[in-house]
Amino acid sequence: MISLSQALVVLAANVFVQAYPGSSTDNSRRQSSRQVPDQAQVIDWKSFNVLPSVLPPTLANGSAFFFIPPGHDLESLLNKPFHIFDDEFYDVLGPNPTLTLIANSGTNPMFHEAAVWYPPADEMFFVQNAGAAAAGTGLNKSNVIQKISLQEAAAVSNTRNATGSVKVQTVDAPAILNSNGATNYRGQLVYTAEGQGDNKTSQLVVLNPREPYNTTILLNNYFGRQFNSLNDVVVNPRNKELYFTDTLYGYLQDFRPVPGLRNQVYRYNGETGAVAAVADGFVLPNGITFSPNGSHAYVTDTGVFGGVWGWNFSSPASVYRFDVLEDGTFENRKLFTYVDSGVPDGIHCDSNGNVYTGTSDGVQVFNPSGKLIGKIFLGKTSANFNFAGDGRMIILAEDDLYYATLGASGGAYIDP
Repeated sequence: MISLSQALVVLAANVFVQAYPGSSTDNSRRQSSRQVPDQAQVIDWKSFNVLPSVLPPTLANGSAFFFIPPGHDLESLLNKPFHIFDDEFYDVLGPNPTLTLIANSGTNPMFHEAAVWYPPADEMFFVQNAGAAAAGTGLNKSNVIQKISLQEAAAVSNTRNATGSVKVQTVDAPAILNSNGATNYRGQLVYTAEGQGDNKTSQLVVLNPREPYNTTILLNNYFGRQFNSLNDVVVNPRNKELYFTDTLYGYLQDFRPVPGLRNQVYRYNGETGAVAAVADGFVLPNGITFSPNGSHAYVTDTGVFGGVWGWNFSSPASVYRFDVLEDGTFENRKLFTYVDSGVPDGIHCDSNGNVYTGTSDGVQVFNPSGKLIGKIFLGKTSANFNFAGDGRMIILAEDDLYYATLGASGGAYIDP
């Protein structure tokens, strides 16, 4: 996405978290009699409805802050990372969810965005942070695309820390400049390339996910005008068209020129080549996904974070839901949720229509009505993640890469 993740990496050493006094026994009442899995814990909403003191916005805000409920500390939250806020989350987790750290890249944010599963090889692709100072990417050099074997990750899922056990391979695709989003498309992968400088424009690029990783430019303009910084892309399960977001983060991270278009969501018809804007009115549109049956679209707005311009906490850190008509147009925009930590960045649905989004504290999970039902708590930013079929998920956390197992199945794999 953005350099929200970059900023949070920089701020990580100064992250402020506040635990309030309280009895873990009193405040950890279970919402039901269902057995809590070993790596999970119940978070009691009522334990923090009223706090003895509430920190001012200079300390508790949407940037590097994440909330620690009464009776908990950071260590306890990390020790059992699956946080149950509602009974519905039990069905997401299954009987024995696991979270395993499978790679670490030091200070270089190698595990950032564009997580996409390629089933024929059972591999997960993802990209380095574009525009991150720690990576040196953006104007002077492009980020890189990488991949891992899901079989290798599954083999170490019985341990919490398996760093170094899974090989991270670099994909040689220099034509994709500063990639940020990706999805499956007609047997291949399509990437949003943010571009580089004034003359290397932002574009959609198709990648052959097998060597020699040849690429084909699919779209690079809107009636002769450059896109700003294409961010995320997804296939509509009804009409099989590509829908993608265009935003300002290349400009806000100093590797793209002054914007020449509105921040919008577009659609692309692969049969006719037609391109049309379908939604606007965002501050900074970011992630996009569809419900499993395609009846709703979800778009994240990360306007609260303005890159080198910093934070504006009165701007959106929100997910918006649209009804999707049979002709592929959007209507009935509504606020789906406003996240409590950082911004909602990458976004995906499971097969039951639950909505997952990456935030400053990990991955947050909402039911189809927008109720927070649980978190996969990392204590750090996850800009993106994705399912790999049934019960498997890869979570990108900048310098950390996680493999999770759970009861839910992905609802977004489409390969028309």
